Amino acid sequence: MVRKTTQRLMPRRRNPSPPGQYDIYPSFEVGDDKIFGGFEQLAETLAGQRRVIIDGYVGVFWDDFRRQLEAALEGIGIMADWIAVDGAMLAPDDVDALIAPFLGGDDPIFGKRFSGDLRDFFNADKLQAIRPNSESEMAIVYGCGAGLLDWDGYVVYVDVPKNEIQFRSRAGSISNLGSAEPDSPKRMYKRFYFVDWTALNRHKAEMLDRIDLIVDAQRPDDITFMSGNNLRGALGTMSRNYFRVRPWFEPGAWGGEWIKRRIPQLPQDVPNYAWSFELIAPENGLLLESNNQLLEVSFDFLMYHNHRSIVGTAAERFGYEFPMRFDFLDTFEGGNLSLQCHPSTKFIRDNFGESFTQDETYYILDCEDGAVVYLGFQEGVDRDAFRQALEESVALGRPVDVEQYVQIHPANRHHLFLIPNGAVHCSGVNNLVLEISATPYIFTFKMYDWMRLDLDGRPRPINIERAFANLRFEYSGEQVKEELITRPILLEKCSDWELVHLPTHAEHFYDVHRFEIGPGKAVAVNTEGSCHVLSLVEGQTVILETQNGLAKEFNYAETFVVPAAAESYRLVNNTGQAIKVIKAFIKAEDGG
Repeated sequence: MVRKTTQRLMPRRRNPSPPGQYDIYPSFEVGDDKIFGGFEQLAETLAGQRRVIIDGYVGVFWDDFRRQLEAALEGIGIMADWIAVDGAMLAPDDVDALIAPFLGGDDPIFGKRFSGDLRDFFNADKLQAIRPNSESEMAIVYGCGAGLLDWDGYVVYVDVPKNEIQFRSRAGSISNLGSAEPDSPKRMYKRFYFVDWTALNRHKAEMLDRIDLIVDAQRPDDITFMSGNNLRGALGTMSRNYFRVRPWFEPGAWGGEWIKRRIPQLPQDVPNYAWSFELIAPENGLLLESNNQLLEVSFDFLMYHNHRSIVGTAAERFGYEFPMRFDFLDTFEGGNLSLQCHPSTKFIRDNFGESFTQDETYYILDCEDGAVVYLGFQEGVDRDAFRQALEESVALGRPVDVEQYVQIHPANRHHLFLIPNGAVHCSGVNNLVLEISATPYIFTFKMYDWMRLDLDGRPRPINIERAFANLRFEYSGEQVKEELITRPILLEKCSDWELVHLPTHAEHFYDVHRFEIGPGKAVAVNTEGSCHVLSLVEGQTVILETQNGLAKEFNYAETFVVPAAAESYRLVNNTGQAIKVIKAFIKAEDGG
């Protein structure tokens, strides 16, 4: 078993979703004859090259990739001389020593962003000693870091989506960068996030302009590939028009049934779907399509290609980090989320190496009658008593009377709850929350998890100490209703549409608007120097038309982005009913 999941491998060829149905494989058309497939065709493309550098991401099945490409090359009469770059890598014990300061010891979740780069994983002398045989018909160096060599050669980059990396790690079929063997999936993920992905992403950014060929290796026996020039061209077109990342879905301890019912093309043999990762930059990929063939690259490539076109005037502040995220939290017929808070900006920088924190909001896309959101403290709550109740729950298995300490607010469709860092919160049962947030997404300090186990039958980690270093008890009493539950403001109104402002908190660097567009009507929008993250939150479909001449229809609950460089666009209601579209953007005072 090479991957552990019930989710299917993405097909090589696109099977269009029925009209109006949420698309789990959203693709961007790049023109005819741009994407090719199979190792035989890859071999034909490489024929005539004397020196080939095959670099790539952690999670590639390198031995299998070499075996298949070697057979394909021999099939056309090319006997290549292969060199594995990992022969120059530090010994696993030395790698462990290098990265130990960034792994947080025995902490099951948290570490600190690796401050070095990929070259630190290698012995410099051994790396320098790797030279092609001058008599070889074709010399190939391959593996993570092959591009560190100063060879003058044809550069191939092999990418694997982050979700497939996690599915492979859960099956124990891959290991971390420089590791001798697989570890437990959760320990591997922590190392991926804080070390491997950090080092490899810096290297990927440096490699982008050198890539002659990009390969999508998520289907180990059925690869697709395209030229580096066509990849960069596609990224450039996206950066001036629109994009929608490929979403992916995960079950969880509190997960619900809404996603399963509304997206029936997903596997149904799972206990639930807790999350839909609609737009989480560290995780998602982008699908390119040509002649019905699909190729996926990581979202990072788009930011590395031209982050200024994407985020506009906020580029100086955020650099290559895409600042906003959209995801769904599904508790329909599920359970409450854990009671939690997020770290302050100083805390997340000092302890985890992140540049900004997770200030978020809950937009209620759908809910059942009686659904609630837990947010803010009761008036006059006793800090010490609250902490004692939480600690006794962990030590003695004693339930906490959460309502004694935390306020409960009715949840209604299209309400927006504001959750700045330090605010105690969680979604209750029977909500479908569109979480609009700053991008960091694993930095949640759980204080109480309702006495339940995770899907593996183990207690989920509780972080009371970190939570109390960040909790803001001033969010209590009437101030919660005044400051953390937004009151819509009508900004503009005409016969065709209305623009509603859903003001966010002063702590949030992003703001939220909602367009309400009449049947058959349209609204023109200027980006004003900021990227716009949008989602159709009511209605079946909406058409996006960009100033640069591209158009795309999006369905209910789909998230899409218009980069700052698009400058202007139209949202067209092509249906017979009114629709609503949420727009999140960076505030002008924060660089937007």
